[in-house]
Amino acid sequence: MARKPSLAELRAKYLREGAQVPSSLVSSLEADGRAGALALAKAIKARQAGNRAEGQRLRHMLKFENELWAQGFKLIAGVDEAGAGPCAGPVVAGAAILPLGYKLRGLDDSKKILEESTREELAEAVKRDAIAWATGWASHEEIDTINIYQAGLLAMRRAVEGLAIVPDYLLVDARRVPGVPQPQQGIVKGDAQSLSIAAGAILAKTTRDRHMNELGKQHPEYGFEGHKGYPTPEHLAALQRHGALPFHRRSYAPVRRVLGLDPTQQELFSVAASKAR
Repeated sequence: MARKPSLAELRAKYLREGAQVPSSLVSSLEADGRAGALALAKAIKARQAGNRAEGQRLRHMLKFENELWAQGFKLIAGVDEAGAGPCAGPVVAGAAILPLGYKLRGLDDSKKILEESTREELAEAVKRDAIAWATGWASHEEIDTINIYQAGLLAMRRAVEGLAIVPDYLLVDARRVPGVPQPQQGIVKGDAQSLSIAAGAILAKTTRDRHMNELGKQHPEYGFEGHKGYPTPEHLAALQRHGALPFHRRSYAPVRRVLGLDPTQQELFSVAASKAR
């Protein structure tokens, strides 16, 4: 007669290891009556509820892809960029073509994923599983020359053109990628509504973060590994103390002030508009 597994073994198998739960297990634990068994049954039911909710979320995030797959588009690239807000470094875009029906637990709007290690794990899973993926960059010099909006579009185009397999449709976060032949759709808050766009976003975010972490090692006094160049109070204080680095964006107001440069026309317009209100 087989030995009955202990509660510790059951907890390890079905909670830590995530094995499929037999249909009769929860009722057996509840009938056991011991406090430990009841606690395990409650934990398993909570895990099952979480799995159902995650499955529903992932199905919802494939609604755009499912419509396009049904129309015959099979190579759908999700595209997004990261790095518009920081006053240092490049803007980076990511593009990913996911397999038909692909779901990745935890993949979501990258801004909702707070742990850097979790973002890296998701990015590695996307790279492993995607039909094709790529990133595209626009440098701080390009940002200063053509403005951050246009630089973001340029990075997106480079990401799409860098894909090893040519997509037949693009899903893009809130914009349209210029200069590419594919039909496309811009989706407002797309990284929270499309799994393909979320995949592109996580590639963009992690790629840029790694780059800024390397710059942080070279310039520890700026703390790039903590805020990635955003104009946080800490970064503004570092700018005041140490000055601007070559890769700071000269078109951004905090950097211009530190360098003693005149305000841009956009800044002057914003100030005038605020005074008029």
